[in-house]
Amino acid sequence: MSDGNAGIEAVMAELRARSDPTSRAGMARFGIDVDTALGGTSIPQLRALARRVGRSHAAAAALWSTGVHEARILATMVDEPALVTEGQMEAWTREFRSWDLCDQCCTNLFWRTPWAWPKAFEWALRQEEFVKRAGFVLMAVLAVHDKEAADARFIELLPVIERECEDPRNFVRKAVNWALRQVGKRDLEMNRAAIGCARRLTGRESRTARWVAADALRELQSDAVQARLRTRG
Repeated sequence: MSDGNAGIEAVMAELRARSDPTSRAGMARFGIDVDTALGGTSIPQLRALARRVGRSHAAAAALWSTGVHEARILATMVDEPALVTEGQMEAWTREFRSWDLCDQCCTNLFWRTPWAWPKAFEWALRQEEFVKRAGFVLMAVLAVHDKEAADARFIELLPVIERECEDPRNFVRKAVNWALRQVGKRDLEMNRAAIGCARRLTGRESRTARWVAADALRELQSDAVQARLRTRG
């Protein structure tokens, strides 16, 4: 697709042509903020559109600046991780209003940047709901994709999970749980460490902490996960 404003205008015209109020209603039922959403374009369709746009930091900035929900998800798919600055990550994260945009941004883009690890720790301690979620989503994504990281780096995440596991906000507690489960599925050593962390949480008075622990233990101790880790080990 051609560069410049004409290319972005063509993308936006395509997204608007697919706009679907029925789709927006469905998105809202899944807890997605639809105030800036057009609806009608699925994630696979956005990925196909991203391949046509190609990698472009400038295009990502232009798409994000539209404020349109789908365009912002597309921006996370086309941006160039090496060109993403810490300031950009902070600016984009402050504008998260929906869990899906948060998750797509961390999964498609942020984990690939040099700032991923420090931001995982930093954002996990922040109070803004979707900034905090982003910190734990980054932990989960790094556990899956950062194959070069030593287990010691993931061990350092567990005290953060223990400290922040009592946040009752739904989008935060689910991200904390996700991070604990993914860390615990990395290998046998991390599985034992994550199970130990979860067991400590079962003694908390906090109902949220106990939910995080019980849900994580259910998966981490399952026959399927144990067999997969033993085979991998």
